[in-house]
Order: sequence, then structure tokens, then C-alpha cells
Amino acid sequence: MSIVAKTIQFLLLSAAISAISAAQEPFPGEPPPPPQPAPAQQPAPAVNLPSPVSADQLAAPTIRVNTSVVLVPTLVEKSSGAVLYGLQPKDFTLLDNGVPQSVHVDEDLDSSPVSLVICMERGRDAALEFDKFARLGPLLELFTGQERGEVALVVFDSKPLYLEGFQKDTTYIQRDLQQLPPGDGGAAILDAAGFSLSLLEGRPPDHRRVLLLISESRDHGSRVVTIPQLVERIGITNTLVLSLTFSPATAELMDWGKGNTNGGTELNLMAPLVMAINAMRRNTPKTLASMSGGEYGSFNTDKAFESRVAEAANHVRNRYMLSFRPTDLTPGLHTIKVSLAEDYKAHVVARASYWAVKDAPESPPAQPAQPGP
Repeated sequence: MSIVAKTIQFLLLSAAISAISAAQEPFPGEPPPPPQPAPAQQPAPAVNLPSPVSADQLAAPTIRVNTSVVLVPTLVEKSSGAVLYGLQPKDFTLLDNGVPQSVHVDEDLDSSPVSLVICMERGRDAALEFDKFARLGPLLELFTGQERGEVALVVFDSKPLYLEGFQKDTTYIQRDLQQLPPGDGGAAILDAAGFSLSLLEGRPPDHRRVLLLISESRDHGSRVVTIPQLVERIGITNTLVLSLTFSPATAELMDWGKGNTNGGTELNLMAPLVMAINAMRRNTPKTLASMSGGEYGSFNTDKAFESRVAEAANHVRNRYMLSFRPTDLTPGLHTIKVSLAEDYKAHVVARASYWAVKDAPESPPAQPAQPGP
């Protein structure tokens, strides 16, 4: 091909390319074409949820042992909110169904490792609070104390899910809290709390057992654990319950109660079991906290949630651990009242009750539940 022919071919090709480019340009006065949408970003991977806890696991009986020693976690606070340290057995008065008991006090408040179960609602309107729940992760070390403790995670809607088993490294739990998917329209507090208490009963006996319950105030949809059963379980187990509720009733919106702040209980004026059951119907988290000597509060802001958790964690590690051997083991619910022998200008938050069982050989321990795959 001659040089002239090649030149003509090149010019024609250039003209064709220019025409195509010009066709893509708008005519004068014509609006520019709309921008092409950017490729869709892939959503963050959600947590792979395990199968719900089975009815057999929920209904598994509590390991029954003779009620020989009752543990009574006890917080003593000054009016300023500071913990009163240095108290001895002689400084406490403890009544079991109105009868004085001989008390032993552990000397070191912060010596025992903590086994913590986070029991968190994800059903109903809980998804509106997920941004607050995600802030819990960095606060877990306040409970465990530099990995001397362990944490497990149970979430629930109409059914509980055992999401993470007990571990010192809370990295996985922090991830789960940031990616927790919403649940259905249920809030099975009784089933979830009962299962969580069973998990804690299997932890080492030298651990302080703590249940952090984050939920609304009333049960919606529990099918296995009943209120009388939960009253008995919390009375048998030596577990401290810390309850935080969202969307509380108007009368409780600004309430921040600490268990039974008089060191006793409102349940000791009438039949204890009937009173406990009625209270559990009205507000399950608050009653669990009161019966165990724990703390109860509500939150409606991120800051309030973090503050409540931090305060509760500090109190867990600064409670006196009282213990006594009951002189009367009549089976059933016993009320406890703890007070100070002298006026130290302080108030006492202590366990309100325990459940005495008949003398019987210890039941063989059940196989511990495992989190789902």
C-alpha cells in the first residue's frame, strides 16, 4: 500500500473516532447526560447466628446441692457514692427469715475472677438501641480485670441463642455486638435469663458469677422457663444480676435503683414466694437484680448506657462477699436482711433472698451447653 493510501486511511479513522466522541457530547443547550451510578458496595458481613437454644437445654434442671453455705454479695456505699472499705464480720448484721446468723467476710474484695454472661435482647424494638449496645465491648475489661475473668454472650428474641462461649479474649464478642442482626417480635426474658443462670452455675466455684441483663422490662414470648422456676433458680444460684432496661415506663424513666438499698427486701412483708412472682411479672429485670443483690437501671442515651455499665462493673469488684451457714433449712424461699451494726452514714445493697433445698446427694452435673457453630 502506498504512503498516500495509508495517510488517507489514517485520516478516515481519526475522523470516525472524532465523530463517535462528538456524538457522546451534548449539543449546545442540551443538558449533560446523568452520571453513571457507582458500583454498589458490598454490605458488611453479618454475624453467623447459631441455632436457637433447645427446649431441653432451657428446661435442664439446676444442679441441686445441699444449702450448706449461702453467699451474699454486699455493697456498702457512703452518701457520696464512695465504697466503704475495711469492714469486718462484727460490722454486719444478717437475718435469715428474721433470725440472726453468724457471718464470714472475705478479706479481699477484688481477688476473685469474674465469670460474666451478657444476656442481651435483639427482638422487638431492641434494634433501635444497637448503637448503644455496640459501646459495651471496650467496657468488658472493667468486669474481667485484665483478662483475669471470662465473658460469654447470649442474645435473644423469641428464642435465646448462645452466641459466644466463655473466653478471656473478648474480641469476638465486641465484633458480634457491632454486627448483631435484629430479631423477631419476641422478647423471651425468662427463657434467656434462665439459660444464662444455668451457664453460670457450671463455672469454677471460686469465680464471682455475674449476669448482665440488657432488655426491656417485661417478658414477651417465653415458652419453657416459668416465673416460679426463675424465682427458684435465682434463689439457688450464687449469681449477681445487673439489669439495664431500655424503653422503660414513664414512672421508671429516671429511676436508678440499686437492688434493695435498705439491705433487705420488699418481699418479706407477706408470703415471699407470692410477692416475688408478682414482682417478676411487673418487671423481670428489676426483680432479678433485687433478689440477687445486684443493680437495676434504665438508659436512654449513649452516655447514660456507658455510665451505668461502668458503675455496675466497678461495684461488682468492690462488693464484700458475705457468707453464712443457715441455722434453718426449711425448703423454699428465704428472705435475707443485711445491715450495719453501727451507723457509718452508709447504705447497704445485698442479696434479698435464697432458695433452700432439701438435704439430698448432689445431682450429677449435666454436660455444659456449647455455643452454636
